[in-house]
Amino acid sequence: MIKIKLRESVHGYWASPGLFILAAGGFAVGLNSIWLFPVHLSLYGGGAFLAMYLVWVALLGIPLIVTELMLGRLGRQSPVKSLGVLARQARARPAWRTLGALCVLIGFLVLVYYCVIGGWFLAYAARAAGGALQNLTVDGAGTMFSGFVRDAEKQLFWHALFLTMTMLVVARGLHRGLEAVARYLTPMLFSLLIVLLGYAGYSGEFLAALEHLLYPDFVQLTGEGVLIALGDAFFTFGLGMGVLLMYGAHAREDTRLVKISVAVAAIDTLAGLMAGVAIYAILFAGGVAPMSGAALVFQALPAALEHLPLGRMILIIFFALLMMAAWLRAIGLIEPALTWLEERYLLTRRNAVVLCGLLAWGLGIVAILSFNAWEFSFTLFGASRALGAFDIVQLLTSHVLVVVAALLLSWFAGWKLRPELARAALRLRSPCTFDLWLWLSRLIIPALLFVLLYNIRLFL
Repeated sequence: MIKIKLRESVHGYWASPGLFILAAGGFAVGLNSIWLFPVHLSLYGGGAFLAMYLVWVALLGIPLIVTELMLGRLGRQSPVKSLGVLARQARARPAWRTLGALCVLIGFLVLVYYCVIGGWFLAYAARAAGGALQNLTVDGAGTMFSGFVRDAEKQLFWHALFLTMTMLVVARGLHRGLEAVARYLTPMLFSLLIVLLGYAGYSGEFLAALEHLLYPDFVQLTGEGVLIALGDAFFTFGLGMGVLLMYGAHAREDTRLVKISVAVAAIDTLAGLMAGVAIYAILFAGGVAPMSGAALVFQALPAALEHLPLGRMILIIFFALLMMAAWLRAIGLIEPALTWLEERYLLTRRNAVVLCGLLAWGLGIVAILSFNAWEFSFTLFGASRALGAFDIVQLLTSHVLVVVAALLLSWFAGWKLRPELARAALRLRSPCTFDLWLWLSRLIIPALLFVLLYNIRLFL
C-alpha cells in the first residue's frame, strides 16, 4: 500500500472525533429532518418509505458525505483553495477551483434565508412564552403567521437577532466557537426531542403515531415515493454547500471518515424519526390534520397543542428545538465563506465575521421584503411561487445548485483525483470498501443525481 503524507491543516483540528460527530451531526439535522421527512413517512407508506430511504442513504447520502469530508481532509483549506490544490495535483483544469467557489456561494446564500427562518422560530418561541399563541384555530394560526411575515419591521428585528447569535459563535473560531456550541447544543437538541417523545406518550397517541409512521405499507410507496425518498437522502444532509468539506479540513489524520459519515447519517435519521413520532402523536391527540413545512409548525402544531394539557410549555420547547436546529445549520453554513475571506484577503477572523454578517444582513432585508413590498409571482421548473427573491434563492440554491455541486464533487473525486490520494485520506482497511466507494462515486451517484435533477419539480 502506498504511504502518502497528507497536508497539515492550516485552520486547526477537531479536539476529538466525538466533537467532530456532534458538529457534523448537528449541522445535518436541518429543518427538512423535522418538518418534511415525517410528512413523507406518513404519505408514502411509513416503514416502506423508511426502508427505501435507508437504501438511498447507503448508496447516495453516506458516500457523498465521505467524499466531501475526504476532499476537505486532502485540501486542508477553504473549499476554493482545496479544490484548486487538488486540481493541480490531479493535473486537471484549474476551472475545478470554481466548483469550490460555487459551494461557498451556495452555502452563504442558504445562510441568508436560514437566518430569516431562524428569526421566525425565535419570534414564535417568545410568543409562545408570552401566551400569544393561545386560543388559536388552524385558520387563526395561519392568519397570524401571514401577518407576521408581512410585517417587515418585526422580521428585521428577529432576523438581526438570529444572525447576531450566529456571528458571535463563529467569531470565536473552531474550538471556542463551533466546537463549544456543538458540545452542548446537539445533545440539548436530542434532550428536547426526548422530552417531546415523553409528552407524546403522555398524550396517549404515541403508539398510534409510531404505527402510522413505521408500519410498512408498500402499496403507498409509489414511484413518486421512491423519488421523494431519494431526494430526502440527499437534501437532508446539507451536501454541496462546502460545509462538510470545511469540516473535513479539520479532521485529524487518524480519524475514520467513513465511521464519521455513518454516525452523521444515523444522527440525522434518528432526529427525524423522533420528531415525526412526537409531532404526529400531538396532532392525533389534538385532532388536527397533518400539514407540511411551515404550515405544520406555525399552524397545525399550535392549534393541536391548544387542546392539550401543558400545551404552552410543549410549544415553547418545540420552537426552541427548531431554533437550535436552524442555529447549528447556520453556524456551519457561514464557515466556508469566513475561511475563504481569511485566506484570500488575509482578513482577521473578526473582520471576516463583520463583513459576512453585514452582507448577510443586507441580503436578508431583500428576502424579508419579498414577503410584502417586493413580492412577485413566477414559475420555475413548473412550480409557481409568489415570494419573489426569497423563493428564487431558496429554490435555486437548496434544490438545484446543491445537486449540481454534489454531482461535480463526486465526479472530481471519482475520475480526476488520484485513487491513491483518496485511499490514503479515507484509511479504509478493506480494499473492497474503497472500490465500492470509488465506483459509487464514478457511476451510481452521478446517475442518481441526474435522476434528481430530471425530477426536480417534485422537490420544489
